[in-house]
Amino acid sequence: MTAEYMHIGIPVVNKKPHMIYNEWGHFWVNEKTDAYDYKIEYLKFEEGSPFPEILSKQPHVAYKVDNLDPYVKDADRVIFGPEKLGDKVRLAFVVKDDAIIELYEEKA
Repeated sequence: MTAEYMHIGIPVVNKKPHMIYNEWGHFWVNEKTDAYDYKIEYLKFEEGSPFPEILSKQPHVAYKVDNLDPYVKDADRVIFGPEKLGDKVRLAFVVKDDAIIELYEEKA
């Protein structure tokens, strides 16, 4: 298993400058999370989002993984997914040791 740190996701109540709208997920997110050293992803969820409410209230840590299945199996609880986002990407949110973790799998 290989996990590479991607970002920390922090929910916000008010939309910040330079946020873009994700129509599929019904949320706003800042552009270019990887563009600065802190790698913070600010998220403002809208009504109708398929994501669980806990993501709009608590931060999460995101990892790019080679295969999310073993991580999902090892989780204390799965709160979203695994969900296919196109042909090559799968996404899941899990709880492990009281932390919310985003698992992002992208196949070549």
